Amino acid sequence: MEETRCAHCMYNTAIVDRLKNELPEDKVVSELSEVFKVFGDATRIRILWALFDKEICVFDIASKLGMTQSAISHQLRVLKHARLVKARREGKNTFYSLDDEHVKRIIEQVMIHISE
Repeated sequence: MEETRCAHCMYNTAIVDRLKNELPEDKVVSELSEVFKVFGDATRIRILWALFDKEICVFDIASKLGMTQSAISHQLRVLKHARLVKARREGKNTFYSLDDEHVKRIIEQVMIHISE
């Protein structure tokens, strides 16, 4: 029987095949672990959620989450270092957004998983 793949998996069948057939190198496992650690903080999840569909500045994120700008900036540095968010400067303001659609899909997939 032929295996069918969902539309999301079709974009990179080489990675999917490698995940099925090979153990990743220690360096890759370490990098994966670090990214999952970043996802392991409730404040960072809230920040990612705030950025889900729009680009916003630190002030607006802090207001939305009821936190200080300093605390938000610290968490944004962690998220940026993990390549989960990106920044764009406009004058004196810095606007943040999800780094790419993969970040959004990770969150969506985990939400589906915990909802089942």
